[in-house]
Amino acid sequence: MKLAYNEDQRALRSSVQAWLAKEYPHAVWRQVACGAHAGAPVFWNVLAEMGWLAAPLPELHGGLGGGTSDAAVLAEAFGGSLLLEPFLSTVVLGAGLIQAAGSAAQQTEWLPAIAEGRTRFAFAQAEAQSRFDLHDVQTRATRTATGWKIDGEKVSVWDAPDAEMLVVLARSGGGRFDEGGIGLFLVPRDAAGVTLRRFPMVDKRPGAHVRFDSAPVQAVLGDVEAALPAVRRVVDQALAVVASEACGAMETAITQTVDYLRQRKQFGQPLAEFQVLRHRVVDMRVQLECSRSLALHAAFCADGDAAVAARASATAKVQIGRAGRWIGHQAIQLHGGMGMTDELAIGHVMKRLLMLDTLFGNADHHQQRLATLTAPQRAAA
Repeated sequence: MKLAYNEDQRALRSSVQAWLAKEYPHAVWRQVACGAHAGAPVFWNVLAEMGWLAAPLPELHGGLGGGTSDAAVLAEAFGGSLLLEPFLSTVVLGAGLIQAAGSAAQQTEWLPAIAEGRTRFAFAQAEAQSRFDLHDVQTRATRTATGWKIDGEKVSVWDAPDAEMLVVLARSGGGRFDEGGIGLFLVPRDAAGVTLRRFPMVDKRPGAHVRFDSAPVQAVLGDVEAALPAVRRVVDQALAVVASEACGAMETAITQTVDYLRQRKQFGQPLAEFQVLRHRVVDMRVQLECSRSLALHAAFCADGDAAVAARASATAKVQIGRAGRWIGHQAIQLHGGMGMTDELAIGHVMKRLLMLDTLFGNADHHQQRLATLTAPQRAAA
């Protein structure tokens, strides 16, 4: 497999990066993250007009048919600018779950709305006790005479405050750890019985704890007792996209560090002239290139065989989690005391890398998962 984007994807990445450099510099990010519209999807309609929301979606439903690899191209550019728009939540997770589990009618209803920027989704999956296990679900879905109702609480739901629809992972049967009895339910964010406690996450992305008290379900995606395989498949696709986003953030961390070393002088010469510091930057680039190779592999495998995709995404998540933390630490240390201030962007880049490491399982979790995924192969050999 050739681990490189094709010509169209490289052109897409260049155009997105050029637009972000002009329209979304750090000063704009700061206004979006900390200003009067903190956390709001300020540029969402612009992304739709550019066709970037449609790029990964199927042509049958208003998309451009690019799949996960095109989503990864966009995510790498977005990660480099710390973009706060809910691309992952809506286009990768929301649309992905609708494609994987939804009916043809549901796909026809929701996917064009996502491609056109008319609807935003958030995936309400994590619970206080669940850690990183997708099958550890206690939120309950109960069938009533008027339809399904949801009871329970989801924590740290990315982009929930500004989403129109919540995709809720809830249990319709079985016990807490059973892999069966789990379904996907669409609940409007402003439905009766839905309560949000909004807060900024570490990287300033809007998040919320969401409480459901007999909240009415608008629609069910697929089998109410057998949604877990589809969820796992879509989460693996999301992990591939997250890996590319982390690579974009790592690239920014290195670029900002090199620029700082060229400007800052010590003993009458720029810090960039000191060989020991140049070696540290080289080590950072080595880690980035290792991460980029595995992220590309995960993106190209994501829409193929599910077992291969799972191994590739877990491998990439281990690498980007550890490399991201290491590169972030090196970048802050090479900035000296300035690296610890809110004034410079480098600290915010580090926070984004920490968030991406934690999302759907940190490096340690996926190393354990990878051992489980590769054990059958070793046994067969």
